[in-house]
Order: sequence, then structure tokens, then C-alpha cells
Amino acid sequence: MVVRMRHTKSHTANRRSHHALKSSAFSKCENCKELKKGHTVCRSCGFYRGKKVIDLIKKTEKKQKKEKAKKAAGK
Repeated sequence: MVVRMRHTKSHTANRRSHHALKSSAFSKCENCKELKKGHTVCRSCGFYRGKKVIDLIKKTEKKQKKEKAKKAAGK
């Protein structure tokens, strides 16, 4: 197969100009003042737009219980 037309460096660079990664914008959580990504639930307190969405205490307890069971099964 033969290359019919060569892509110049400038055309290649122009095409690749949109490939750059953009930095994500962070905002402060209204409840605990921790940094969080926009339009997402806060990872430290579980609040989103002033309402509690995720019960993080329950989630961590469940995770610890699962790890404990895994350790017991491994012994």
C-alpha cells in the first residue's frame, strides 16, 4: 500500500491540538468543607446538594465485616 498524500507536521499538530487533558475543577463541600468534584457526592461525608445520600458509617462497617470474614476464611 502506498501513501498517496503526506500529512504535514502542521496538519498533524492541528489534529492533535484537541487531545490534551483538561484539569478537573474542584469545589468545596457545603457540609464538611472538603474538596470534591462538581456534581458528585462528597466522599468524606456523603452529602450532595445539602442532602445525605450515602451513609458512610454503614458502608465502612460493611467493608470491615467483609474483610474480617475474608481473613477468617483464609486461615
